[in-house]
Amino acid sequence: MTRRIVQLFIGLLLYGIGCAMTVEAGLGVDPWTVLAEGISVHTGIGVGWVANILGFFVLLLWIPLRQRPGVGTIANILLVGTSMQFTLWLFPPVSGIWVQFAVLLGGIVTVALASGLYIGAHFGPGPRDGLMTGMHRRLGWPIWACRALVELTVLLIGWFLGGTVGIGTVLFAFLIGPLVHLALPLLDTRRPYRSARPLPTGAEARASA
Repeated sequence: MTRRIVQLFIGLLLYGIGCAMTVEAGLGVDPWTVLAEGISVHTGIGVGWVANILGFFVLLLWIPLRQRPGVGTIANILLVGTSMQFTLWLFPPVSGIWVQFAVLLGGIVTVALASGLYIGAHFGPGPRDGLMTGMHRRLGWPIWACRALVELTVLLIGWFLGGTVGIGTVLFAFLIGPLVHLALPLLDTRRPYRSARPLPTGAEARASA
């Protein structure tokens, strides 16, 4: 349990840091951050704080979908945007295309690692992931269709409001899935423990008796 709790909080804090890095790179961000940026442009509220607020309103959409939040869901709403906002305050300005790409790719890898950490802790999905799985259960649509509908919708709204869409948005979309696929099995707290020394076979056990 201690490992799971620590892993959850580290994962959520790293997720915010990774998102902030993609924002600082200035080459395009993931759909939900595009929406947060667009709202931030019109309200003057920091992008991280907007991400927290969006998480809360997305959680309200769980009610008609009959989804139940877990501890990880609430922690996600409170910590990811907060970590993101503080990182944006502290991160030095980024200039130069190669530095921008390096920061962008570093941010995507950080988000993937963070996803493996907090998902692998098994304290409940984030509000956005829970929205998609809830739609899948209630509407019977494939997960990929639910994700595509939701993310394309928030991307278009965010772009219309002034959020940053670019090559970073495309790279995030193509890279995040495979990277999380690699990270999650390594960080899953429910993965069965395997001893470094193989158990003896029946013949070896009898010989040593």
